[in-house]
Amino acid sequence: MRKTITIVSSFAIHIILLASIPFTSSQSNDLIDQICKKTPFYDLCSSILNSNPLAPKTDLKGVALVMVNNILTNASDTLNYIESLIKKTTDREMEKALAFCAESYIPVVKYTLPQAADAINQNRFGFASYCISDAVKEVNSCNKKFSGVGMSPLGDRNGIVQKLVDVASAIIKQLLKG
Repeated sequence: MRKTITIVSSFAIHIILLASIPFTSSQSNDLIDQICKKTPFYDLCSSILNSNPLAPKTDLKGVALVMVNNILTNASDTLNYIESLIKKTTDREMEKALAFCAESYIPVVKYTLPQAADAINQNRFGFASYCISDAVKEVNSCNKKFSGVGMSPLGDRNGIVQKLVDVASAIIKQLLKG
């Protein structure tokens, strides 16, 4: 008799767990949908959050951290790309513009975005917002350096970082509203 109760209890627990999986997933996707609808780039936001297995699906603060870390990854990749272009270019003006961009991206990668992540972890959302704003200023100043040189080899990369910053900013504003 006791063995039957244990088997039934174990079976019941498995049924409950299995039944809760779709609900949790649906609930998570609904939250991501709600968050991303409040950003300027819904598809980008949704794609990042739904494809990242580390993205917390029920925590706005965690979602903001995922976005800031995504910006950091993209900014780091862009900085590495800039450094590789500097080594390859023979155009002196292009080299100057690229060097300026590298000097703009270095503090963003080493200090500004890590500080934004730390600020989110510490519930200092106003400072996180400030850091994100500062990062986008640096990207924009980089873009401006190519106005006299011709077509920017960083246009697409800077554009992606800009969009990610816009998404993160919108999510952090949601945190500020509380």
